[in-house]
Order: sequence, then C-alpha cells, then structure tokens
Amino acid sequence: MKILTIEDDPNIVELIQLYMEKMGFSCTAAYDGEEGLEKFYNESPDCILLDLMLPKMNGWEVCKMIRIENKHVPIIMLTGKGESYDIVQGLEMGADDYIVKPFDPNVLMARVKSVLRRTILSDSEKGNLQFSNIVINLKEYRVLIDGKQVTLAPREMELFYYLAMNPNQVISRQQLLDRIWGYEFDGDPRTVDVHIKRIRDKLVANNAHWSVITIRGVGYRFEEKIHA
Repeated sequence: MKILTIEDDPNIVELIQLYMEKMGFSCTAAYDGEEGLEKFYNESPDCILLDLMLPKMNGWEVCKMIRIENKHVPIIMLTGKGESYDIVQGLEMGADDYIVKPFDPNVLMARVKSVLRRTILSDSEKGNLQFSNIVINLKEYRVLIDGKQVTLAPREMELFYYLAMNPNQVISRQQLLDRIWGYEFDGDPRTVDVHIKRIRDKLVANNAHWSVITIRGVGYRFEEKIHA
C-alpha cells in the first residue's frame, strides 16, 4: 500500500515515512499543495496524509480537488489547526480523519490502518471483482467459480478479497494481519497461514484459474495459473 504525505516540514515527513515503512507501507511525499496534487494524479496512493498550511495551494483546496477526482481514497488531515470549526470543516470537505499536531506516530499508524480497513471493506460497493472464471462479491460474501457458489468463512472471504484487490502483488503476513484482524491483534500470526491454506484448497477443488501463491519468507500473491 502506498501512503502519500503532503507536508512542508521535512522533519515530519521523515518521521512519518520511518513509521510507515516499518509497517510495510511504501511512501511518497510532496512539500507543497501543487506537488501533492500532481503526485496524487500520477501515483494513485492508497491513503493521503494532508497538512492544511501548505505553500502554493493550501490543504483545503487540495482536499477539494482530490474529492472531485476520487471520492474513496482515504484522506487524513494532519495539521496544527485544532479548533473545532477547522475539524468540522475538514470532515465536511471529505476528510476521513483529522489529527492535530503534535501527534503520537503510533496513534497516526492506528488511524491510517483504520481508514484503510474501512475502505477495503466498503469497496465491495464498487461492484464485483472478476478474474477469468472467478467472481468475488464482498458485499454479499459470495464467491462464484464457473458460476458455482463456493463457501468461504467470513475471515477467509475478507482475506481473499484483499488479495484479489492487489493481484500479482506480494502481500506480507503482517500486512494481512493489520488489514484484516486489526492493529490490536495479539494472537498467533500463523492464523493467516491456516486461512490461506483453506482458501487455496477451495480454489484448487473448484478448478479456479487463479491461486494464492506462497512467497517463502515474504508473504502471499494472488496470481493466474500458468496452465489455466
């Protein structure tokens, strides 16, 4: 997942990137509003951290322009403007969350993961995901393979949907835990392996043309079989 930070303070940018990269996110940054908007258009980030007091174009205007183009990408306003009026205005303009500086980086991480999780789980409203002979609908928790319904447990369904939203990309076990189980999960991380095996077995049993591949020591990838 890619995080775009639009912030004119290089020290804050460096701090954010340090924490984000530790959690497996890729990061990009812009130091003024115009550059931030350009990077949004060119790089399609999965989440945006947006300061309000920016050179060239302020954060309010950047938020407005982003929402015209994309109503779904999460935006977290990160700013020193902490008056209730500013917070209400930011949320009404389409921000998903509003954090006042100075901030705890761990709280910021938790907020980012929360908005990303909400976005993933609401993306089913955009319609089905389809890959060759597989149709996935998270809203109805249904998977069809060659038109036949395949039953997945709720957690399996959420894992499968997230992998399918990122086809041909390697997703780490920790990323899956954070996105599906949540930031506070303190159970056995091998629970992911168990769920992945169940998903894979069901795909094989129903002759799906795609499968979940284990990338040893790294994570998992949803990809098309070579000899489908």
